[in-house]
Amino acid sequence: MNASDPLAVIAQFPGVPEAVDEARQAVDKLYRHRVLRRASPAVSTESSLRGARASAAIEGVDVPLDALRRDEIHDPLVQGALRVSAEIGRLGSTWRNAPRQVLARLHSVAAVGLVPDAALGRPRSGDETVLGRPETEGEAAGPPNLGAAPSAKEAAARMEGLFGLLEQPTKAPALVLAAVVHAELAVLRPFGVADGVVARAAERLTLVEYGLDPKSLVAVEVGHLELPYADGLRAYLSGTPEGVARWVQQCASAVTLGVREATAICEAMQRG
Repeated sequence: MNASDPLAVIAQFPGVPEAVDEARQAVDKLYRHRVLRRASPAVSTESSLRGARASAAIEGVDVPLDALRRDEIHDPLVQGALRVSAEIGRLGSTWRNAPRQVLARLHSVAAVGLVPDAALGRPRSGDETVLGRPETEGEAAGPPNLGAAPSAKEAAARMEGLFGLLEQPTKAPALVLAAVVHAELAVLRPFGVADGVVARAAERLTLVEYGLDPKSLVAVEVGHLELPYADGLRAYLSGTPEGVARWVQQCASAVTLGVREATAICEAMQRG
């Protein structure tokens, strides 16, 4: 792999250019919707709400959208996903230059009530267990099963590599960078709790700040909920070109499905 621009190499894996182009075209079509001339902030707000609900559902806490609107859900993971969605708009300008600071902030709002306050925003540093949610009857056990997390030392080393990718120029499309950011955070589990929520928020933030979806309209988390999420991440974990390509293609499909969700929001607003 080209050490100077590894993302550009990934962008040329078989099937990736076509998938990325299809997602790009879908986003471009969404941005031409007439409702967005006057209501793009409202569409973004609704997309963020639906994205937060979907992100929590991927972690095993699936709640009705209407209950979220009525503020009836007090589950800490759901509340964390909502806080993360609200925080994205305030962190964009910092993401390119200080990604460590942004991830710490995302975790500090995502994991309230799930870890002691002293652990908020702090990467795991020892042999602490990477936690899921407690198993309860009728509820998934939490984050998708990706096997044992890497050691804190290995996770920290790979996170440094991820920060390097964010800081260096690349010819790769924003979607490829967003897919790698998402996967690395999801599989490394640098914080040990709520990493999936942080990973999906970081993907959305990357799509916004690197130009694919500057108005944060695409409910990409909804797309991930509809796709075989854990299977895609396990493919990425294989480290093979085929596995990594499959994950990037899955992220492109998630964007396309997220566009469909945003378009539905636009159509509902147009009907009044």
